[in-house]
Amino acid sequence: MIVVADTGPVNYLVLSGQVDLAHHLYGTLLIPPAVHRELLDARAPAAVRQWAMTPPAWAEVRPPKDASRFSELGPGEREAISLALETTADFLLIDETQGRKTAVQNGVPVKGTLGILEEAADRDWVDFTEAVSKLRSTGIFLSEEIVQDSLNRHRDRHMSDPGKL
Repeated sequence: MIVVADTGPVNYLVLSGQVDLAHHLYGTLLIPPAVHRELLDARAPAAVRQWAMTPPAWAEVRPPKDASRFSELGPGEREAISLALETTADFLLIDETQGRKTAVQNGVPVKGTLGILEEAADRDWVDFTEAVSKLRSTGIFLSEEIVQDSLNRHRDRHMSDPGKL
């Protein structure tokens, strides 16, 4: 599986103590250099900078061949979408609204931080409500509507599988 990561999901998964879920779910994450720089930026939380200084072997920093498209986006989103297109990634981990829209318009499937937690919860690796609570403690903006939709989807999947109850 090929998964490219933008800054937001890595940042919030590190801060919530759940970054290893990405590795367990997807194997290697491809991180463009601009995203890596954002994770190392002095304004990033110390835990995120520490993680980015010595990323695990499964977090591979890989540049896109051409990141000249998508000039309306920031460097991280621009490189992440470009790398996802070049590698024909299974999906791009991205939370930022305009970046998600641009990725989808260019045929790149997307998943956000909340989607990672949903997938891990579906495999019974985490308690979804607790994982969302940890995520919220990071200061991430999650609209109540998005969280409720996610909780409802998770509940509905479990209701349709009696073995999961």
